[in-house]
Amino acid sequence: MIVIPLIKGSDLMSHETNSEFRTFRGYQLISQKKGQLTPAMEDYLEMIFRLCSKNGYTRVGKLSDLLHVKPSSASKMMMKLAEMGYLKYDRYEIILLTQKGLDAGSYLLNRHNTVEQFLILMGSRDSLEETELIEHSLSEKTVCCLKTLLDFFQSDEQLQKRFTEFQKKG
Repeated sequence: MIVIPLIKGSDLMSHETNSEFRTFRGYQLISQKKGQLTPAMEDYLEMIFRLCSKNGYTRVGKLSDLLHVKPSSASKMMMKLAEMGYLKYDRYEIILLTQKGLDAGSYLLNRHNTVEQFLILMGSRDSLEETELIEHSLSEKTVCCLKTLLDFFQSDEQLQKRFTEFQKKG
């Protein structure tokens, strides 16, 4: 039996390790100041990684079609990602990932798949949309913990069945 401790109302404030609360946007701004990728940059890099994994390269037109953005917006983002060292982008619109881009893209795709698999396990009806909305907010440690939990459930078919039955009761 898995026991998840519930946090009682009086323990909510003491449970927090960082007592400086911010808005969602406030946390995003702090991340940007640290030079981290924005959620939009991550989305582009993840899709570029998917496309480059198949063909070795991709093009702005293909990328903009798949992300449902204007080619000019995709070009601007390619310039930013190239300046940050994640990819090489030339005037013929060919996009190649650098080693830094390959490493980041691999992590981003793995994170995406882990979150989506977790949401499917939990019974999400729209796991893709929910994954896209929450994946950017998770730390590497949290993604690792989700992966461990998925591996745990996948290692025991009986446990999976018990969980499914438990969900049906709720």
